[in-house]
Amino acid sequence: MKAPLSVSAAQTLETNPLTGSIIMLRFLIVIPAMFLLLVPPRAAAQEGGDEPAAGDKVPEGHSYHGEAFNQGPRQRAYLMKGTGKVNFPVATENTKAQAFINQGVGQLHGFWYFEAERSFRQVAAFEPKLAISYWGMAMANPNNEKRARDFIAEAARLKDGAGERERMYIAALKKFLDAGAKEIKDSDKRGEREKKRRRDYLKALDRIIQKYPEDLEARAFLVCHMWQSSWRGVPITSHVAVDGLVDQILRQEPMHPAHHYRIHLWDNEKPERAIASAARSGQASPSIAHMWHMGGHIFSKLKRYNDAAWQQEASARVDHAQMMRDLVLPDQIHNFAHNNEWLIRNLVNVGRVSEAAGLARNMIELPRHPKYNTLGKGSSSVKYGRRRLFEVLYKYELWDQLIELSRTRYLPPTGIEEEQVKRLRHLGTAYICRQDTENGISVLISLRDRLDDIEAERERAVQRAEDTEKEKIERERAGKKDGKAEEGEGGGGPGAEEKKRIEEAGKKARNPFRSRLGPLKKATAEIEGHLAVLEGDLSTALGKFREAGGMNELYLAGIELQLVDRREAELAGDEKEERKKDKLRSREKILEWAQGHVARRKGEVLALAGYIELLWSAGEKEKAAVEFKVLRSLSGKLDLETPVFKRLHPIASELGYEGDWRQKYEVPADVGARPDLGTLGPFRWQAPVAPPWKLKDSKGAELSLASYRGRPICVIFYLGYGCIHCAEQLHEFAPRLKDFQAAGLDVVAISTDDQEGLEKSLEAYEKGAFPFPLVANSSLDVFKAYRAYDDFEGLALHGTYLIDGKGAILWHDISYEPFMDPGFVLSEWLRLSGSRLPPSLEWRKKL
Repeated sequence: MKAPLSVSAAQTLETNPLTGSIIMLRFLIVIPAMFLLLVPPRAAAQEGGDEPAAGDKVPEGHSYHGEAFNQGPRQRAYLMKGTGKVNFPVATENTKAQAFINQGVGQLHGFWYFEAERSFRQVAAFEPKLAISYWGMAMANPNNEKRARDFIAEAARLKDGAGERERMYIAALKKFLDAGAKEIKDSDKRGEREKKRRRDYLKALDRIIQKYPEDLEARAFLVCHMWQSSWRGVPITSHVAVDGLVDQILRQEPMHPAHHYRIHLWDNEKPERAIASAARSGQASPSIAHMWHMGGHIFSKLKRYNDAAWQQEASARVDHAQMMRDLVLPDQIHNFAHNNEWLIRNLVNVGRVSEAAGLARNMIELPRHPKYNTLGKGSSSVKYGRRRLFEVLYKYELWDQLIELSRTRYLPPTGIEEEQVKRLRHLGTAYICRQDTENGISVLISLRDRLDDIEAERERAVQRAEDTEKEKIERERAGKKDGKAEEGEGGGGPGAEEKKRIEEAGKKARNPFRSRLGPLKKATAEIEGHLAVLEGDLSTALGKFREAGGMNELYLAGIELQLVDRREAELAGDEKEERKKDKLRSREKILEWAQGHVARRKGEVLALAGYIELLWSAGEKEKAAVEFKVLRSLSGKLDLETPVFKRLHPIASELGYEGDWRQKYEVPADVGARPDLGTLGPFRWQAPVAPPWKLKDSKGAELSLASYRGRPICVIFYLGYGCIHCAEQLHEFAPRLKDFQAAGLDVVAISTDDQEGLEKSLEAYEKGAFPFPLVANSSLDVFKAYRAYDDFEGLALHGTYLIDGKGAILWHDISYEPFMDPGFVLSEWLRLSGSRLPPSLEWRKKL
C-alpha cells in the first residue's frame, strides 16, 4: 500500500451510478521503437487523484495504492435499499461513511463480495485513515487471500485510530490471513495448519462477542465461519447449538441477513428446520440476488421444486436488473451462473420446458470474456448454459429444436473435445429418434473415426513411453561398472524388474486416454442402441443403452418390459425357466424397481410421467390413475405440448380428464410474503443502452454516437498519446480495421487528450494515415458515463466496447490495462450479433 485512498473522490457521490470492472491480463506487444521514443512521462492524475510518490512511475490506468487496488470495483458506490438490517458502528462521525459500512457488512452477509468491496472502498474515499474500511475490503476477498492480505495489512497500519472492537476484528482477520500465507507442500501439514487457523479465528470472534455482547454481526460472522470451517476440517459438533446463535440474532432483529447462514447450517443436515429462513432470506435483503437464491436451497432439498424455482427466478431477476443498470458483466458476480443453471434444473423438474430452454439460451447469449466466461471455464454461464440446454432438449425429446440449434450460435461445433463429443452424441440421437438415419449414421461414423484416431494416438504414446524406458535401462546398463548384473543384463533381454518398469511406463502413458475414450464409447453405444430400436432389435438396443449410461432409466425399463413380454409369449411351460439365464428382470421386479426410482425423485414431473406410461403399458391402469393424480398436483405450470406430456393425453382422456388436465398451482402458506416477480427485474439479461456522446477530432470535426445509428461500432477508450499500453492497443487494432469492416463493424477511439494531444497520437503512427477516427474527451465526461473511470482516485481507465446499431452495449471490457485481442472482439461481435463469418475472414482460423 502506498497511501490511503483520496478524499477528493468522495465529493462526486451524487447519483445512482454505473458499476463494474474487468481485469484483462497483459499481452506483450512489439511496437515500433520510433513510437516509443515519442511517449513522454505521464501527466498528473486527473481531477484531484493522488500523485504517485517521488520517483515512482505508475502506468496509466493503474492505481496509485498498489496492485490490490488495480483489481476489483473502481467506480463509486451508492447507497442501495435492501442490503439487510445491519448495525456495525465504527469510529467515525461521518454518517455517510457509517451508512456504507453497514451496507458493506450486509453485502458480506449476502456473499455479494464485488459490491461489498465497492462499499468499503467508498468508505475509504470518505475517510482514508479509517482502518475498518480496509478490513472490509479484505473480508470481501475470501477467494483471493493475496489481495485480502494486502488490504488487512493496510488496516493494521491504521489501527491505532480505531476503537478497541474494530482493532479486535482487524487483529483476528490478520492472524487468520497471515497464517495461510506460507506455502506448505505437505498436504497433511497444510491441513493441520488450516484447521488451527480456523479454530483460532473462531476463538477470536468468540472473544469479540464476550467483550461486546450487543454485537449481532460478530455472532453472524461466527456462525458463517463455523459453517465454512465444517467442510475444511473443523466439524460442527452441535447444529442445534449453532442454530441457537442465529436465534439470538433473529430475536433482536427478525429480518437480519443471518437467515442466510441458518439455511447453510441446515441445508445438508435437516433442511425443514430452515423453512422459515428460506421464506425470509430474500425479503431480508431484497437488493442482494444471492439472498433470494438461498431459499431455493431449502425448497430444492425438500423436493418443492416450484417454490425453489420461484426463489431462483427472483435471484436471477435481481441480478439482471443490477447488472444492466450498473454495467456489470454477468459472470463478474461469482455466484450468478450457479443460480441460473440451478434454476434451469428446477424448471426441468416441474416441466416448465420452454422457460428452461429459453433461460439456457440466454446464458449462452451472454457476453463472454477470456477471464470470466468461456466454454473452457467450468462454472461460467456459457458452460452451464450449453450443458443445461442439451439437458432440456434431450430429456424432453425436443429433437427438432436440438437439430436446429446445433446449426446456430447456441450449440455450434467446438474445438473442446469433451464438449464436441457430447454435442455429437446428442445430435446423433436426435437424428435417429427423428428417423433421419442418413444423418444419424453420418454422426456415428464421425464418432467412430474419432475413436479410432485416439486409440491409434494412445498406442503411439504407449510405444514411445516403453521405448524411452528401454533406452533408459540400456543407458543404466552401459553405465554400470561394478555389481552383479541382473538376469537379462549384459546384452540379453530385459530382466523381470526391467520388464515391470517397461510395463509401468506403458500403463502410465495409456491412463490419460481413458477419460477421452470413455465418452466416445458411450456416445457411439447410445446411437447404435437407437439404431437397433429402429430395426426392432430391442435386446441389442438394451445392451447398448446400458453400455452408454446416462439415459432415462424408465425408458430402458420400458424396453426391458417389452422384451420380457415378448419372451413370455414365445416360451411355454418349462421353457420359461430359460428366462432365468438371461439378464432380464421379471415384470414384477421391473415395476418394483420403477416405483422406487420415482419415489427417489419425488416432485420431478418427468420421472412421474415416465412411470405412468410404464404402468399403463403394463396394464396396471389403477396404479397409473393414482400416479396421475400425483402428477396433476404438480402440473400447474408444466408445458403440455412437449412430446413427453402429449403422450399422456390419451391416458388423461381415458381417466376422465379432457383437454387441459393441469391443476392450478396454489402458493403454499409457508413461503412468506412474495413480491411480484416482475418488480424485481427482467427474467433474462438484456444489453444496456449506451450513453450518447458528441466529440471532436483533431481537426475540429464532430463525431457522435448518433452518427453511427444503424451501424455497429467498436469503441476504444484510451488514455492519451503518453500511454505506452494504449499505443500498443491502437497498433493491434489498426491493422485489423478491414476485418472489422468486413464484419460490418466500424471502429472509433476516444482519448483523454485534447485536440493537440490527438495530433501527437496521429503523428506517432508511422504507417501513414491512422485508419480509424480518434476523438478527444479531455473533460472525461464520456469516460465517466461509460464507467471507464476510477471515481476513488480520479483516474481514467482503459475501456473497449461493442455497441450495436440500436445503441446497446453488447460487450465491454473496463480495466487498468487495455484489451489487446482484436480477434476476440471481432469473433465476439460475430457471435453476439448472429452474423456469419465474412468470406474474406474464413482463412483466419483463430476466429
